Amino acid sequence: MEMLPTMFDSLAAYPRWFVAACVTVVLAVGIWALIKVVKWVLYLLLALVILGGLVAVGWLLMQ
Repeated sequence: MEMLPTMFDSLAAYPRWFVAACVTVVLAVGIWALIKVVKWVLYLLLALVILGGLVAVGWLLMQ
């Protein structure tokens, strides 16, 4: 954890508004990427549920 204060010391050389703007952009891109990943996981889950339902219906019809 000693590395963390060193990182903050290097950020102290920049204006506060610039650091805040960079952090805002990085967090916005991170949240956007997380939303994209969650969206594709939900699409995959929906496809698996539909596929599982079709397999179950086919299996029940063969009985």
